[in-house]
Amino acid sequence: MFKSILLLISISISYCNSAPLSFQKRNSRWDYNSEKLYGVNLGGWLVLEPYITPSIFESVTDSTTGTTPIDEWHLCETLGTDSATTLLQSHYESWFTEDDFEKMSSVGLNFVRIPIGYWAFQKVDGDPYVMGQVQYLDKALSWCSKHGLKAWIDLHGVPGSQNGFDNSGDRDVINWQSTNEDYVSITIDILTTIAAKYSADEYDDVVIGIELVNEPLGSSLDLTELSNFYLAGYQTVRDSGDVPVIIHDAFQSDNYWDSTLNTDLNSDYWDVVVDHHHYQVFSTGELQRSIDEHISVACAWGSSETNEYHWNVCGEWTAALTDCAKWLNGVGRGARYDSTYLGGEYVGSCDELYLLDYDYFTTDVIANYRKYVEAQMDAMLNGKVAGWVFWCWKTENNIEWDFQRLLDLGVIPQPFDDRLYPNQCGY
Repeated sequence: MFKSILLLISISISYCNSAPLSFQKRNSRWDYNSEKLYGVNLGGWLVLEPYITPSIFESVTDSTTGTTPIDEWHLCETLGTDSATTLLQSHYESWFTEDDFEKMSSVGLNFVRIPIGYWAFQKVDGDPYVMGQVQYLDKALSWCSKHGLKAWIDLHGVPGSQNGFDNSGDRDVINWQSTNEDYVSITIDILTTIAAKYSADEYDDVVIGIELVNEPLGSSLDLTELSNFYLAGYQTVRDSGDVPVIIHDAFQSDNYWDSTLNTDLNSDYWDVVVDHHHYQVFSTGELQRSIDEHISVACAWGSSETNEYHWNVCGEWTAALTDCAKWLNGVGRGARYDSTYLGGEYVGSCDELYLLDYDYFTTDVIANYRKYVEAQMDAMLNGKVAGWVFWCWKTENNIEWDFQRLLDLGVIPQPFDDRLYPNQCGY
């Protein structure tokens, strides 16, 4: 079936060559070549993440066994449709409100990335998920319009899971490209639904990107098939209009996607943006780096990625210098930092970072975090790197990943171009 989709794409492209569609307007929604994004992710809202809102998962912990659901799939499966719907509708109503969007705008942000799961649009057989997220996505976009914010719609989880992360909905499963299922074709169907709706004129001033899939784990996928999916997904979005198409780098090296959807190689392709995600906390080696080494690595990102063919944006990054946040690595798992997860070398104590504790953030600690944040911001505004999107706007009880709390601490510059440590990257 997927081969048939590619055949249809080929036919469609041939048709477009002979009869260009009137809605094809390049850079009409956002010019990534000359404008910069200053954004945050709306994490933990329309797709649950245990470390962002642990109370939701704790409320479903089995009092007899002590077992806590590890992801949204298992939470919904444990509760059943009615109870899960009640719990999640309450969460959708309260976790983000218009006040959040007004505050984002007031501190100088101009953009939000909105993760949403496939199950918001279409479920597959056996899914325990509940629906109802789309009305809140639409609310978010209306609040963006009112408060001068742009948005990407980010397909954060796809059928079968593209990465096995809990933020895909289903942890420890990577079955998206299974030859026994039709999950890739279903994903195209879902993108068709998304593109048809959000390419409409009423979203012209808000939706400046549709991300085909979040964080496909390239090391566990067939990259040729992923490239074919990107081609099919691009055409799916383009068939509906002029929304820029966002492709994630699949954790491949810089420049890997230069020849994919390349305008110079095929003039039918336009308004394609590569999404890079940059963290330095998910291996013991990264955690052992000095602050100067962290800064050097961040600056190297900006130097390298300004030479990529496509415009690119850092769609996820953090101030975090540890992986100590409760359940950051998954429910029931500890941290690499204190060697309670995967058994690597001990780096330091997580006691003051496991939950909300401001005592850890002394003047010297804040200075290091501020240096690291400033370096990353500089790197992500360098040349062809078209901006940054912090992960995430807020959490229940963790400071390292919480944009609002970091603003209050002075870790996030205000305004964003204020520099206590200028020229760290030398460009």
